[in-house]
Amino acid sequence: MSRVLIAGESWISQSTHIKGVDSFTTSAYVTGVEPLRRALEGRGHEVTHLPAHLVPGEFPGDAEALARYDVVILSDIGANSLQLSPEVFERGTPGADRIGALRGWVGDGGGLLMVGGYLSFTGFEGKAAYRNTALHEVLPVELLPEDDRVELPAGGRASAVGTGHPALGGVTGEWPPLLGYNRVRSRPGAEVLATLGGDPLVAVAEYGAGRSAVFTSDCSPHWAPAAFCEQWDGYARIFGGLVEWLSR
Repeated sequence: MSRVLIAGESWISQSTHIKGVDSFTTSAYVTGVEPLRRALEGRGHEVTHLPAHLVPGEFPGDAEALARYDVVILSDIGANSLQLSPEVFERGTPGADRIGALRGWVGDGGGLLMVGGYLSFTGFEGKAAYRNTALHEVLPVELLPEDDRVELPAGGRASAVGTGHPALGGVTGEWPPLLGYNRVRSRPGAEVLATLGGDPLVAVAEYGAGRSAVFTSDCSPHWAPAAFCEQWDGYARIFGGLVEWLSR
């Protein structure tokens, strides 16, 4: 069993309703973590979810706090949320270098997985911004300097090129279509295990005494349709395999 922290995978949506001369707004809190949580807990892992709105105040800030986990998953949560704690952003006082701490923790033996989304890798309009952080060197891929999203509204099928690698969890057969991903470039020394549109979809690498991995599409809608994340048994195999490889 591995202890897994999933940071991100939640959001607040706000809508404006206009009816003639009157208008009002509604808001909703939404989570996308459940398919991933179920998949990992179904394989015996202990999962802690840190929703996106709590990341700025509660993400682990040092090696001692990170040591509570074997694997950290960053999913659809931008670098600003990790870097800009309330004391730094709101009060202008020095705080913990949490991305630096995460890099050091991986180098000392931790496992890091980044999952794709509008606020992963470089992200929508470059707003995820991991390319400009110390975490970039930990990832098994090179990030683009511009908006890296590739939308595939008609669907695109992954090609597994490293089916014998344990990080793919023994998945076999054709994968259900995905509706998009973050475009990245392979890094020398890393292993690309699956591709989508000719770009890395699953890649892994050693980093110091630790390991890192990426899944550059989503773990929930919209890029991961129900056929992929709810109905396909390969979903749990892939994410379970990644976590188990990362935690050795």
